[in-house]
This record gives sequence, C-alpha cells and structure tokens, in this order.
Amino acid sequence: MTSSLEPEPYRGPDPRAVRGMFGAIAHRYDLLNHLLSASIDRYWRGRAVSLLASHSPGPGDRCLDLCTGTGDLAIAIARRLRMETVGSDFCHAMLVESVRKTRRFPSDPRVRVAEADAQSLPFAASSFRFATVAFGIRNVESPETVLAEIHRVLVPGGVAVILEFSKPTVPGFRAVFDLYFKHVLPRVGAWVSGVEGPYQYLPASVGRFPSREGLAAMVGAAGFRDVRYRNLTGGVAALHWGAKPHTPTGEGHPGGNAPSR
Repeated sequence: MTSSLEPEPYRGPDPRAVRGMFGAIAHRYDLLNHLLSASIDRYWRGRAVSLLASHSPGPGDRCLDLCTGTGDLAIAIARRLRMETVGSDFCHAMLVESVRKTRRFPSDPRVRVAEADAQSLPFAASSFRFATVAFGIRNVESPETVLAEIHRVLVPGGVAVILEFSKPTVPGFRAVFDLYFKHVLPRVGAWVSGVEGPYQYLPASVGRFPSREGLAAMVGAAGFRDVRYRNLTGGVAALHWGAKPHTPTGEGHPGGNAPSR
C-alpha cells in the first residue's frame, strides 16, 4: 500500500487525446518549434547527437528514436553519425511529415519510420545500440513503461538519451521564461497553427512532469546505470542518459542520478 507521504506515480495524458492533438498541428509543427524556441530546439537536438557521438557508434550500430514526430532528431542522427536510424511514433500524421522530409533531404543511411506505440514496441529484444526520445516522454501515459521498453530493445551496454523540457534554474531568467512560456507561447502557437489546445497543453504538461531529478530517478529505476543529466539553456531543457548493464543485475555498473555540468 502506498504511504500517504509518498508522491503518486506520474501518469501522462490520454493517448487518444495526444494522437489527435499532434495530428492536428503536424503541418505546422516544425515551423512552430523553430519559431517559438528561436531555433534553440536545433541546438538542443545537436547536443543530444553529440552525446551519442561521445559513445563511439560503430559499424552495424542502430538507433531507435521514439516519439520521433516529424523526425528532426532521427534525421540529424542518421546524417551526422552515418548510423541506421528508425523513427517511431504512434501519430500517423506526424510520420507523414517525417517521410516527406527524408525524401526531400535524404540522409545516408536513410531514416526508416515505424508507426508504433512507445509503450509497446514492435522490436525484438537487444535490437538497438542507442535509443533516443526528444520532448516525447512527457506525453506518454506511462513513462515507466516506455523506459522499460527502451531497456528491453537495447543491447547490453546500449545507451538511452532523453531530451525533455524542464524548469529553469536561474531565478530571474525563470520568471521571464515563465511569463513567455505560459502566456505568450500559447497565443502565438494557436494563432500560427489555427489550433488552440496543443500550445496550452505544452506549458501545463511541463509543469506536471517530474523534475530533472525525478526523471533521472525513473531512468535508474528502469534498470539503467550511470544515469546522468545535464541542464541546457538555464534549465529550460535537460538531457538525461543512462546505460543498460552488461549483466542482468548490473554488477559493476553503479547507478546514480548525479548531474553532469
């Protein structure tokens, strides 16, 4: 029985609502990402790719990009690291946009897409050396289930990288960012996309999602070791990563959720 002093497990939004919401803005998703972040989202994804590169991908390694959306991160991984990459998402309209982008700007190797639920992946165990999630784990109903699936499909020693919005850590900056994020961004997003709900949902979902320390604890609880996180842009986003142990019980692979500055 859960103690009244223990926090309730995080549960995300209804998957049907998420699929419909992102489907409605798929045609404007990239434009709004770059516009509303002043293109800083490109920098954040670049940091995720650099982190993968630091783990020395080799011939035959593959990466699974979950909640890939329109495929920005998957395409960046394939182009920069020359690694076979599979972009997986359960929103068909977003994958259509991803395929259009990969046809317009082909990478080598080409990104493949798979329409799949991140909570029930159609891939065999130990299929990928790397797995990434950019701004998607906050939108799933059960992040713990997604992390368990990532752990399952990674090879022993494989690395998971999660990029997600967080809460700014600099007091003065935090106040200014909150004003923009909660009041300006929803209005601009609704005006450009023609859809009101998604850009009200964004700041609300970030506010509900666990802290960077809480997400690191989730990653560790899923069986990953050497869990670390790094704040980006004053804590607006955070990059988390961890490794699947080479041994079933993780002996010799101490855990942790210490930040890496």
